[in-house]
Amino acid sequence: MSETQAHTLPNDSVKRLERSRSDRMLAGVCGGLAKYFDIHPAVYRVGFVVLTLLGGAGILIYIAAALVMPKEGEEDSFASGILRQRRDRPWPVIGLGLVGIALASLLAKATLWPQGDAWFLLLVLGAAILWITRHSRRTTQTDATALAKEDSRRIGRLFKGIAIAFATLLAILLVGAAVFASAFDVHVSHGVGDHSYIVTSAQELERSYTLGVGKLTLDLREAALPAGETHLKVRVDVGELRVIVPEGMALRVKANAQLGQVEILGKKSEGHHAKRTVSQNGEQVLVLDAHVGLGEVRVLRAVR
Repeated sequence: MSETQAHTLPNDSVKRLERSRSDRMLAGVCGGLAKYFDIHPAVYRVGFVVLTLLGGAGILIYIAAALVMPKEGEEDSFASGILRQRRDRPWPVIGLGLVGIALASLLAKATLWPQGDAWFLLLVLGAAILWITRHSRRTTQTDATALAKEDSRRIGRLFKGIAIAFATLLAILLVGAAVFASAFDVHVSHGVGDHSYIVTSAQELERSYTLGVGKLTLDLREAALPAGETHLKVRVDVGELRVIVPEGMALRVKANAQLGQVEILGKKSEGHHAKRTVSQNGEQVLVLDAHVGLGEVRVLRAVR
């Protein structure tokens, strides 16, 4: 065969790596790989499944291949077609970039499920932009400026829908929070977080301790209380209340939880309107009124 004849060979004699139209279960990636390498497509399908089960890389590689491999009979892949029109239609390029960043970030961590990172939101947003800016083969032959305007209108509707959904969700959360606060009488003004008090004398002891949301610990194990009754009121709206009392001090306790658990000196009650009482006599008596709206009340005796 002469050199001139070699140059006149039809283009169909050159193999192209492309997604199959006939042998496909999803995007035709495995069918295309099978045709190109003359290996049964089941081998590739099993490989993608195994890679997915071993950390999630399989599904990410499949998505990347579907983006860069052209469909059978078409010149451009999904990604190359978008990049070819990058100047006239920027929105699909932005969507493709967000998907690419999400996939790269996820592959770097070698995990499939979201764990608090931004990759999941980027992937969803990028895929949404690509989806709403899609056009049929007939439509893509029209004026690029008209397509760009249509893209902008669709993106505007997308972000308007996101804003409405976000506002609706926020309103639902606020209503839910208001109902919750009303049901359990929550006062955020009482404080939020972990608060711990260590009392060593009667002068340091307040008449009451309150907390809105969180954990309140009141340590009285070293408290030198006067003879007679010492009245004390402690309250946590939502969270955990823990009171540690001196080893030999008599107690008169009334503790309750609107919903949760009450434990006094090892004895427990739980559920709706859980409560327990203890009544002891002695020279020094700590009269304790403990309440939790939602959560747990624990009254423990110090052990030396």
